[in-house]
Amino acid sequence: MTPPATEDTEAAKAADADAILRVQARILVAAAPDAVYDTVSELARSGEWSRECTGGRWVSGTPRTVGAVFRGENHRGADVVPWAPIVRGPWTTESEVVAAEPGRLFQWVVRDSAGRRQDSTWTYEFEAAGDGCLLVHRYRLGRPTEGLAKIFRQLGPDGQRRFTAEWNRKLADDVAASLSRIKDIVERAAVERAV
Repeated sequence: MTPPATEDTEAAKAADADAILRVQARILVAAAPDAVYDTVSELARSGEWSRECTGGRWVSGTPRTVGAVFRGENHRGADVVPWAPIVRGPWTTESEVVAAEPGRLFQWVVRDSAGRRQDSTWTYEFEAAGDGCLLVHRYRLGRPTEGLAKIFRQLGPDGQRRFTAEWNRKLADDVAASLSRIKDIVERAAVERAV
């Protein structure tokens, strides 16, 4: 039986429906939720599975805990939505951990150039599933970030709609590819430990 909707869940659904960008993927991993969490919460390892983040380092706070800040090193090729006026080559981001519940939830938001949280949220959720873990990876962008606002200023309404549609497809592919790589990394590590 589904519990009755509350005002909070209805407000969250409405806010999610208004998101500019929103993607989600899920995968079963043959490892315990805690083991999967230990891998993905170490953001410096992101280069092992991400198409754009090549790694980075923790710059403040206790790594992998709420309030910790991570400076990500990223790289984007010329073939990504090639018509759009986006950053190409290397760039950095700063993100703040906003949820860190081992084996359950790891979430961070991208900060702006002044260190303020933006409405740009990356999430991993972990749920026990048989002998393994269901890993869910989400991205949600509500209001435009500094970078997206600059892009949108260069595009008219039609260009903004086209960009949003193409970027959502790109993000969906990226998130699914990341999960596939995480599954391989975690499962390979489990086999190596068992040998």
